[in-house]
Amino acid sequence: MKNAEAVTFGGSGLERAAHLRGDAEALKALRADPNAQAIVFWRGKPLIRRGDWDALARLPMSHALLVPRAEQSVFLGIEDHGPTFAHDLSDWEPDNVDPSAMNTFLDPTEQQHPDLPETDVFAELRANMTRLTPRDAELAVSARALYSWHDSHQFCSKCGAKSVMSMAGWQRDCTTCDGKHFPRTDPVVIMLITHGNSVLMGRSPGWPEGMYSLLAGFVEPGETLEAAVRREVFEESGIKVGHVDYLASQPWPFPNSLMFGCRGEALNTDITIDPVEIEDAIWVTREDMMLSFAGENTKILSARKGAIAHFILERWLSDRLD
Repeated sequence: MKNAEAVTFGGSGLERAAHLRGDAEALKALRADPNAQAIVFWRGKPLIRRGDWDALARLPMSHALLVPRAEQSVFLGIEDHGPTFAHDLSDWEPDNVDPSAMNTFLDPTEQQHPDLPETDVFAELRANMTRLTPRDAELAVSARALYSWHDSHQFCSKCGAKSVMSMAGWQRDCTTCDGKHFPRTDPVVIMLITHGNSVLMGRSPGWPEGMYSLLAGFVEPGETLEAAVRREVFEESGIKVGHVDYLASQPWPFPNSLMFGCRGEALNTDITIDPVEIEDAIWVTREDMMLSFAGENTKILSARKGAIAHFILERWLSDRLD
């Protein structure tokens, strides 16, 4: 697909400088660089600076909130201004937090730290991903995925002992058995399955009313992407798929996936859903999908902007898949 990397989180050409991650002296110098900056997270939410155009808030590494956490900072790479790191402030306990609101499909709450400007708020990345520049999006997706992995992999999978962060945040080491552990990314296929002028759409339990998206599922060990597409579509909807093509990919840090966008041709149209996997599946005509994208379809909401499903459907509607 032409311009496949234009998808949200598709990358910005960040110089990640991976060769410096294991160099303690180089990292010390980078942290002390007066031009060093940091993006900040709180429980998966990036710190966003509200303004005429929203952006990731960038704090100097010398900021009082960050200095005590310097050794736990994640090195993200080198930008034009100098080195960029990420910091996690998840141990901060804000006042008046509503856990029920934070655990909804799209967390609408924002948190403002008293030691930061009022324009800087911790906000749900999914709700703000389309407002970020490609560079900010790449930084945010990388840091969020890394922090999610660290949070869920604090113990060695070989011996069960506590592991520690190393390689500037890109590795965990076990000091008991010398095990080395690396960030995990789970491959997921998400597929545009068409039959004539219609596309197969599904919805999961708990989604907002009327929201449908492309079918998706995890790739199993020993599977090709094409085989995963055929298996997942048949398991979820009873639709058999013939030819499959790869389209585009998208890092998806909710929590640690890499979405492989594919398209496939349906060999039948009778739907039989697996209620354990999905709540519903339907065929949607191109005309009805165009109404959804225009906000004029009262029954079906379009896939949310920023997601690869929206990206693929938009190009299908405009005949730009090739």
